[in-house]
Amino acid sequence: MATLSLLVTHAPFEQQYAFSAYRFVCAALNLGHDIKGIFFYQGGVQNANRFQSGHSDEFDLYTAWVALSVQHSIPLNVCVTAANRRGVINEQDATDNSQEGFNLADPFIEVGLGELVELMQISDRVIQF
Repeated sequence: MATLSLLVTHAPFEQQYAFSAYRFVCAALNLGHDIKGIFFYQGGVQNANRFQSGHSDEFDLYTAWVALSVQHSIPLNVCVTAANRRGVINEQDATDNSQEGFNLADPFIEVGLGELVELMQISDRVIQF
């Protein structure tokens, strides 16, 4: 089977791209493929915002990403620069900048673009959504 990585560049409530990425990962895992990691970049970093609040009848993509990561040990990498520009910060960034609260928490982790390059090197394919 193939080793795959994903690049998600769209916010969770922006069209269907992020949801399609999630469904793709589920299907790939069911077929026996190995998912090396998911890299959230540009607007896609909003998938890591734990303060998302959708309607009760909508699919909770944030919780789905977390469950998928925990169940299958898939790293959820978030570009630190893109995240900080969009107000998605972890606890350390909030402390360093004297801000109250943070909205990026495990299993999402802040990383640099070097992590995306590494995913490209260790994967047979990188699919962008």
